[in-house]
Parts: sequence; structure tokens; C-alpha cells
Amino acid sequence: MAARAPLTREEVLTAAAALVRQDGPQRLTMRKLAADLGTAVTSIYWHVGNRESLLDALVERTVAELGEIRPRGATPAERVVSVARALRRQLRSHPHLVAMVHERGLTERMFLPAQRALVHEVHAAGVRGARAAEVVRAVQFQVVGHVLVERNRERAPAQSPAEEELWDTPTAEDDRALARALAAPVDTERLFVTSVRALVKSLLETGS
Repeated sequence: MAARAPLTREEVLTAAAALVRQDGPQRLTMRKLAADLGTAVTSIYWHVGNRESLLDALVERTVAELGEIRPRGATPAERVVSVARALRRQLRSHPHLVAMVHERGLTERMFLPAQRALVHEVHAAGVRGARAAEVVRAVQFQVVGHVLVERNRERAPAQSPAEEELWDTPTAEDDRALARALAAPVDTERLFVTSVRALVKSLLETGS
């Protein structure tokens, strides 16, 4: 049987990140991490130090990963929307890791790469100064708020009555199409893009 290749720091961090994604940072222990990697706890300490040092390294790794946002689109407005969509995807796909970054007081640093990408596109649209800062923050808050609402809806218990039971033609002021739409499941991706596009269009037009 071939000997196992020497364990690396990157392998330890990757396995630790997987455990945090699965169970949250509170459930991450050095013993469980060592068991998942098929190694001794002392080997984990050798590569990443104690648990606090491991969490610090995970935070740094997460911040670096979340910094990789490349704007796309033919216009500044399209590129701002693309940054917002990328940031939403990152926050949605790393909930426990993002929570860990927040708990360790590095939230603002985590958002800095997305903010810098937004600043570049807002400047390209001709908006500068305090108004540019307002645009950047408005987009960031829209993303974070939308993600929080999505998570709350996903974690909420089954509703009774449900939306489809609450909306009918009289409730919708005799607007049947509106009643049908509000009774249907929410397409959160479409709703997010619609709201961000409207926000960005309004902000860039009034700021130019």
C-alpha cells in the first residue's frame, strides 16, 4: 500500500472550510478535522497552530476568495449589476464562512474588493465624490438585505396560510394577474436582478 503524501497546510484549510460550510464554525474541532484528514491532531497543530490560529487562517482565506470579482458588461451600469450579482452569489454560497468573518470583525475588509470594483464602475459612469460613495453603499446594502431576506425565507417554518392561500382577486384589488403572481413561488434571482437594475439606473442617472 502506497504511503500517504505529506499533509499540506492548504489541505488542512480546505478540509476545515468544508467542515465550517457543513456544520458552522462552532462545530469545528481539531479532533474532528484530524479524523476527516486521517491524521493525528498534532499534525494539524504543526500546520496551522491552535484552533484560533486555524480560524484566523480560514478568515483570511475566505476574504481572499471573496475578493475575486470581475465586472462584466458593455456599460458601467451593466458592470455594476454584474458585481452585485457576483457578491450575492458569494454570500449565498458561503454562509457559515461569511458569518465567521463577521464574528471576527472583518466584515468591512471582506466587502472591500467588491466596493473597489463598484467605485471603478461608478467613476466610469461619471459619478464622483460623496454621491459615488452613496451609490456604492446603496448597491452593497441592497445585496446584503436581499440575501438576508432570502435566508430568512428559507429557514422559516412552513407558513399557514401560505402565500397562495392569501392572495385572490379581491385581495389584489380586482387585479387577477397580480393575485396570480403574488400567489406563485418567488423567483429570487429574477427579483434581485430587477431591483438592482432599477436601483443602479436611478442612482447613476440622478448622479450624472
